[in-house]
Amino acid sequence: MLVQILNGLVYGGLLYIVSVGLVLIFGLRRIVNFAHGSLFMLGAYVGFSVAAMGGFWGALLAAAIVLAVVGALLDIAILQPLQREDPIVTVLVTFGLLLILEDFAQFVWGKDFLKSPVPSMFSGSVLIFGESFPVYRLVVIAVATLVALGLSAWLRVSKIGLYVRASSADPLTTAMQGVNTDRVSVIVVALGAALAGISGTISAPLLALSPSMGSSILIESFIVVVVGGLGSFAGAFIAAIVIGQVHNLGLVYVPWAATMIPFLLMVGVLIWRPTGIAGSHV
Repeated sequence: MLVQILNGLVYGGLLYIVSVGLVLIFGLRRIVNFAHGSLFMLGAYVGFSVAAMGGFWGALLAAAIVLAVVGALLDIAILQPLQREDPIVTVLVTFGLLLILEDFAQFVWGKDFLKSPVPSMFSGSVLIFGESFPVYRLVVIAVATLVALGLSAWLRVSKIGLYVRASSADPLTTAMQGVNTDRVSVIVVALGAALAGISGTISAPLLALSPSMGSSILIESFIVVVVGGLGSFAGAFIAAIVIGQVHNLGLVYVPWAATMIPFLLMVGVLIWRPTGIAGSHV
């Protein structure tokens, strides 16, 4: 049971790092970015390619930088021009971008499943209360925790974090106070994409890499965002941990219903509390 709980924390941590990018973008832009899963996928492939030469830390840095640039271009070229359009237009455009990026990954890296080796510095296992557990999975939990703490501190202590929170609450009033909300938006989308890239890189040794890998995690990321509460970072963290546990324990104990359980949880939360666990507050 202890091992299964830890594995649930690993998956929940990955979900959180991906989902918090969606929360950031929705909080500021009020749009659902269907291309976010493909950013996770690109991060995994970039990390896989760089790891052979630059090692794990080089791969992590490269994925964050490359995906941050992609995110900034996404906001400037697509999200900002569409901000006054009907939200369904943005959904369709970002979904189309998801398909384009999947085709791009298939063209560059091929259709075959790839597997990234566990970094040698984190290979092996440790004993936790008499149970053996891989060191690398503990690293994933640690990275997710650091991301959660770092993002919380950035939002509450830094000036740009204050601008992000203000823009999420009332972009018009924030702009009237002299804040360049478009510049803030570029930073937010770039940060969300970078987090998706980091999540893809650290998941590469755990998951099989394929051009369609982003679509599956995107679905559960949306469940996390909805269950946690649209725009709520604390809610996303709680929901990611809960869904990680539900997903993993479901695979072990009720594999025939494992894929349905997160959806049933989402339905139950929406019936009990339509605004999600933590509402819509940052």
